[in-house]
Amino acid sequence: MNDAASDPHAQAARLLSVHPDYRVQRRLGPVTHFHAASPEASSRIGVAIDVETTGLDRETDRIIELAIQRFRFDERGRIIQVGVPRVWREDPGMPIDPKITSLTGLTDADVAEQQIDESAAIDILSSADIIVAHNAAFDRPFVDRRLPAIAGKPWACSMAELDWLALGFEGRALAHLVSQCGWFYEGHRAENDILALLYLLSHGLPDGETILAKLIACSEQQTYRVNAIDAPFDSKDRLKSRGYRWDATMRFWWKSIAELDRDAERAWLMSDVYGGYGEPAFLPITACERHR
Repeated sequence: MNDAASDPHAQAARLLSVHPDYRVQRRLGPVTHFHAASPEASSRIGVAIDVETTGLDRETDRIIELAIQRFRFDERGRIIQVGVPRVWREDPGMPIDPKITSLTGLTDADVAEQQIDESAAIDILSSADIIVAHNAAFDRPFVDRRLPAIAGKPWACSMAELDWLALGFEGRALAHLVSQCGWFYEGHRAENDILALLYLLSHGLPDGETILAKLIACSEQQTYRVNAIDAPFDSKDRLKSRGYRWDATMRFWWKSIAELDRDAERAWLMSDVYGGYGEPAFLPITACERHR
């Protein structure tokens, strides 16, 4: 019987892992759960999601691969059940840029005459209490446009909503974060990326909480989108240095802030930007509106 005790590779990994000069990484593999379910604990449904597209423009580019995987998590943010991944490719009706093929491995032949199963995708996504993506600001606009029936669902972004440095990590790229947890995988394919995301969400932190628990707590907090409408032109450098971004369509600077920062941000805008002339707009944002 070739169990872990007699597997020479497992033995070598075990020896290396306890030596201070080596780090051992393991390949991600399919899982059915990360923690055992407690019969008394309540649970909710999440869906991990990732898309590959023809480019970065949410208005003109199209999804060429969609991967979703449903999971169940308990009140402590522990993933107690992982569903079967569903992956669809879709013909975008345009040639795939060679750079996208180099990045994703998907060719025109791979997606020719392929189509997302809308009914199945909507059924899975509609069941979610939270949809999780690593860079939801990219994924959500593409998914909302392609599947408008689920456009009002709450989303969380594992990349942007967590303070990874405070959690003891370096960087925000999914592969790099997973690597710091001791795992590796082949990235830039939607199915691999959602599996990596699930491993990351399940990772336990020194305080005993999972990364998913931290993310849910962040996602459930109300934030504000601050629109610096009619801000004077000469304030653009000050706004940019404070983290504001230019909305080319609406033609104003904006940023997202936490609720507890609202009064301080308004005071700064009134003194350093508007000088008593004009007023910024503070729009309350929940997970249902966030990352659009």
